[in-house]
Amino acid sequence: MRLADYTDYTLRVLMYCAANPERLVTIAEMADTYGVSKNHLMKVVNDLARQGILETTRGRGGGVRLLKPPSEIVMGNVVRAAETDFRLVECFEQETNTCTLTANCRMKRLLDSALAAYFRELDGATLADIVGPPASRGRKGAGIVIPIKAAAQPRAPAKTARKRP
Repeated sequence: MRLADYTDYTLRVLMYCAANPERLVTIAEMADTYGVSKNHLMKVVNDLARQGILETTRGRGGGVRLLKPPSEIVMGNVVRAAETDFRLVECFEQETNTCTLTANCRMKRLLDSALAAYFRELDGATLADIVGPPASRGRKGAGIVIPIKAAAQPRAPAKTARKRP
């Protein structure tokens, strides 16, 4: 099973907002951090706002933030809302199923069980569980989630040896 890019971006937006609770974050900032299209993130943000998960503020100084505490955002609900198709194989779709094995096949039951286990795991986790407090992510006070596409990090200036008089 593979999540759609849309779901991936949805999770990234939520993680970024949860990691920066003290301020509004911008779509441009998230797009730059993750190396993804602003247009894609705008669609994600609009959907999350319609669902009542994000607050959006337009204009200069605007941005987005979580409307709910991360501990109240269940990951299973987020994935269900973002994904469009959990049909793992043809027989999951009753109306268009043309598989000749359906009558005697036990695979569907196994895959149903696997999908249920997948959602049990997701339903048992909240956004707070996957983001955690800043100190647990590395540097004390770190304000962002480490992007999947590594952003260029500024290099510290090289130390130069002092000349002794």
